[in-house]
Amino acid sequence: MLRSTFVPLAVLALILAGCGQNTPSDSDTSATTEQSAEDSARGGTLRVVGTDDIDHLDPTMVGLVVTNNLTRTVSRQLVSYGASNDQSENVQPKADLAVDLPEVSDDGLTYTFTLRDNAMWDAPDGARAITSSDVANGIERICNPVGPSFTSSYFSVIAGFDDYCAGYDTDNPSATDVRDHILNDSITGIATPDDTTVVFTLNERASDFIFMLSLANASPVPVEALEYEPDSPDYRSNYISSGPYTVDEYVPDNHLFLKRNEAWVAESDPLRAANVDRIEITFGVTPDNAIQQIRSDDADVTMGISPTAAQIAQFQGADKDRVLTFPPGSTFFLWINSISDNNDGALQDVEVRKALQYAVNKASLVQQLGGTDLGEPAIGIFGSGVVGYSSNDLYPTDGSAGDPAKTRELLDAAGIGQLPLKLAYRADNAVEPSMAQIIQENLAQAGVDVELVPIPGSDFYPNFMMQHENGAEGAWDLALCGWSPDWAGGAARSVFQPQFTYDGLTEQGYNYVDYDSATANDLAAQALSAATIEESAELWAQVSDSVMADAPVLPLYTKTVALFYGPSVGNFQVFALSEAGDWTNLTVV
Repeated sequence: MLRSTFVPLAVLALILAGCGQNTPSDSDTSATTEQSAEDSARGGTLRVVGTDDIDHLDPTMVGLVVTNNLTRTVSRQLVSYGASNDQSENVQPKADLAVDLPEVSDDGLTYTFTLRDNAMWDAPDGARAITSSDVANGIERICNPVGPSFTSSYFSVIAGFDDYCAGYDTDNPSATDVRDHILNDSITGIATPDDTTVVFTLNERASDFIFMLSLANASPVPVEALEYEPDSPDYRSNYISSGPYTVDEYVPDNHLFLKRNEAWVAESDPLRAANVDRIEITFGVTPDNAIQQIRSDDADVTMGISPTAAQIAQFQGADKDRVLTFPPGSTFFLWINSISDNNDGALQDVEVRKALQYAVNKASLVQQLGGTDLGEPAIGIFGSGVVGYSSNDLYPTDGSAGDPAKTRELLDAAGIGQLPLKLAYRADNAVEPSMAQIIQENLAQAGVDVELVPIPGSDFYPNFMMQHENGAEGAWDLALCGWSPDWAGGAARSVFQPQFTYDGLTEQGYNYVDYDSATANDLAAQALSAATIEESAELWAQVSDSVMADAPVLPLYTKTVALFYGPSVGNFQVFALSEAGDWTNLTVV
């Protein structure tokens, strides 16, 4: 997803061993949340400012990290995370809609959940309980052809999931077909013996299955919402919430206002205190303006705006305690377009892609971020916070400063003279324009002429990079793209699978060049069924090396997450899935 969150080895060991009755209860989190609610001021309006609109209101379709704070307010999952600034705490899975973490069979293939009492939908005909059928609906809807989730391939570990997905009408998809398939058919690996019990049966051991269920995409779906096309205007205007807030007013690209969900029962939710009465999100605010609004107490928190070093420097004196940094977040890559015929298909040649690996001064990019406190050079496909990260660099340069001369030498050896390339990036991002210029200058030193292609931030991923024809038709040759693991925990699958696997059938998603490797896929399968952390980490490191030997991307840098908040904010604690302060637990005065 457009999160590299540090995973304590003890947490991953717990998951690799299987959960069962011996897994931690959420009772400690519940007590902490209830106590914070009692001790903190309640009420008021939380003022959020952001540059870009959300990608989707429909949880099934959410793909951007920054949207996860919104989905936290209006949807619940079987499993989620508690808000905490303790890095060893905020990545531990906690029961959300479920009473506790699941019972897991000895063979690691069966997961049984029991739902909480009084977890409710604000349904059109009045509040009603969230049922096991709603949970099944949510998983079945993940692969719907009208509004699919890019995480669909993860859930192939559930027995019968792929066969179920094949039952959708993909030639003439419609909301009616989606509804009818969900209501009339079922996934063999999901059983709902009663309204409060859900049993998942897997095809194979999956050490990260619990983490998958923390995704917004795995949220239950009420049968009433199946009347609408996923994330359509009708769906949005008739939004049915399971969280403590619901939609009050939404004007795309302008604002999104949330009000309390009267159907939500506080006692049923151990993770969300819901201290504020209202949340008002304003879009279209520049990063500099956002900083000023926060400092002058005209706004409380930001959405999707990470401060630069210069902006952080503005927080001095009394403001300095309102800046929070934590371990590496998004990793940024230069994607190399190997499906275009530009330059007579030069980038389809792996030797040309390998040559480009040496060109970029990654140390300079890190300095542009604000220095090593705010970032580090990237090496493989995993950032340093992901289990499976390795310091093995297939394309090393002295001090990560690049070697344009070597790039030129290798291009000459590949028979490449002129190589005009188009580099796409988000034009209104705080740092990417300057990053693109540095890359342009580095490649010029290797004799490669780069044309910069600025794309509005709100269009970059959904309307440019994820439109397959733009790659195939050569609208870009290089693209500056970020990626964050989709969940907090053992998250290597969520970096590898959506970006670096392709079955030739599913929608393009975030694998912009249809990359696939049988070798890497086999290693990943072994990593997911590994019995120990050490074995899993070593296998994932081999996955990274296997992908990088094909050089579909040029790893650039991994950012440290930096957050800031206004003087009226209290109880600011991180929600790991959003890499931001948890709106459902902070307070305003």
